Amino acid sequence: MEKSRQKSTAKKIAVVIPAYKVKKQIEGVVNSLGDTFDLIVVVDDACPENTGDYIKKKSKKTNLEVLTHSRNMGVGGAMKTGYKYALEKGIDIVIKMDGDGQMDASKIDALVKPLLLEIADYTKGNRFYYTDQIRLMPKNRIIGNIALSFFSKLSSGYWNIFDPNNGFTAINRAVLERINLNKISDRYFFESDMLFHLNLARAVVLDVPMPPIYGDEVSSLSIKKTLVEFPIKHLRNFLKRVFYTYVLRDFTFATVALFVGTLLTLSGILLGTYNFIHSYSLAQATPTGTLVLVLMTSLSGLQLLLSFLSYDIQSTPHVPISKVS
Repeated sequence: MEKSRQKSTAKKIAVVIPAYKVKKQIEGVVNSLGDTFDLIVVVDDACPENTGDYIKKKSKKTNLEVLTHSRNMGVGGAMKTGYKYALEKGIDIVIKMDGDGQMDASKIDALVKPLLLEIADYTKGNRFYYTDQIRLMPKNRIIGNIALSFFSKLSSGYWNIFDPNNGFTAINRAVLERINLNKISDRYFFESDMLFHLNLARAVVLDVPMPPIYGDEVSSLSIKKTLVEFPIKHLRNFLKRVFYTYVLRDFTFATVALFVGTLLTLSGILLGTYNFIHSYSLAQATPTGTLVLVLMTSLSGLQLLLSFLSYDIQSTPHVPISKVS
């Protein structure tokens, strides 16, 4: 953080670091943080390397606290413990920083600034902003992030962000007090699930450009498993978001467009498929009238779905909770 920022600043800022098998990197990560933070919390997630005890002995920082889980709860579980602890200590802004050394502490100012200016409630890193640095990323992560970013936009409603699984984030107290942390995923889906809950709370989320940093650490996240498991969870969240936002909280033309559009599109597809199979089995051409009906039904449905999508994109939260709470 900037040297000019003092602990007496009105906003109290904390850094939470979930720690699991990062004993080699944790000391460097903690030491990279300046002395101006009000609190640094390392959450040892039942690490077999006893990372928490190690950094407690090694670090001389007086603002360091180490919390230890008796069983492994995943990165989400560790962060929820850290968030709750920060709230208890009266912290106003909480930064999430992984313990594997892949995050540049000098970029914390950029993460925190939108929150201090009250133009955002939650900020996150985006490693895809600088195109000349994307080549530094492993190709499998690039492909995986592109696919998952689309699913995340759909499920969270934040069409303006990218790199949803980036764990370098900052959040203000007003949002933390509004969302139910216990309902957020405990493991690697944590960041994506967080975005879903932030949208339900109508929080403003902004991307902050971050350079990708990769060392010799080995990720325990399976890309193949992620590409199978995450889309299913994103679909679940999308359906929940649609129900909460467009049925329970409000009922607008977008709601009608979504449901009628879905009905017409599916009807067109099913009708077209049935008639194609039926005509093929009889070795006859499909009647022109039937083709027109199928096309009109499908196209009308698609047009309504596009109308809903346009409305949903425009409905991205833009007024920070910190300004209205």
